[in-house]
Amino acid sequence: MEPCTDGAAESWQAIPRMFRDLTDLPSPWEEIFGPLRSGTTDRLVVVGQVGQSLDGRIATTTGRSCYINGAAGLAHLHRLRALVDAVVVGVGSAVADDPRLTVRHVVGPDPARVVIDPRGRLEPTAHLLANDGARRIVVIAQGARCELPGVEVLALPAIDGHIAPAAILAGLAEVGLRRVLVEGGPDTLSRFLSAGCLDRLHVVVAPVILGDGPPGFSLGPIDHLEHALRPPIRIHPLDGEVLFDCDLSAQRAPVGPAKKSM
Repeated sequence: MEPCTDGAAESWQAIPRMFRDLTDLPSPWEEIFGPLRSGTTDRLVVVGQVGQSLDGRIATTTGRSCYINGAAGLAHLHRLRALVDAVVVGVGSAVADDPRLTVRHVVGPDPARVVIDPRGRLEPTAHLLANDGARRIVVIAQGARCELPGVEVLALPAIDGHIAPAAILAGLAEVGLRRVLVEGGPDTLSRFLSAGCLDRLHVVVAPVILGDGPPGFSLGPIDHLEHALRPPIRIHPLDGEVLFDCDLSAQRAPVGPAKKSM
């Protein structure tokens, strides 16, 4: 397959519309994004994404992460954003990184921006809450207070301060958001992965070794190698970086109806 470089930008122009029209995409886009068109477990499609170094780090020990991935890796992330209904981050990443979660490096529509904020910590000045026409949703624990003018609030049950990934997906599906990108941070991505709530995982590896720093995701330990998760993968070159597209559909747990209060 031809490498996916940003020289392919012109061929990308019509892809977001074709993707939503359920039209087969030209190469290389069909091979990379075709599996995200529809789910096999239920009506949702959930993809996680992480950009990391060769040794699995997403930042230095001092928290510097801009940018581990190069232009092609960033373009891939923004293409994912352009194809999904919603992009999800945890409040820790929202506070630490203050991301915009918009589509800027490629052509395409901005997704709804969703932050998981059980205790209502996020300040109204956060970039992802900017009133720019995209939907903004804050997921809080039932009983928590959230006073953010013009922002949709999704109140869901929480256990020990955490809201179950399946409950979040069910709540988003109920408000019309069925293609979901879980972008970060590592704790949020790990919770979705551990809960069996991802259909795909896109890992973009940059040719750099950091030596130490936080990992892209962290799961519980296993005793034997036969217990390791070994998903089918597709490998795509991204102009000097490598995309590992992991198919997690075999372990995806079906999402039921939401239990929420608004």
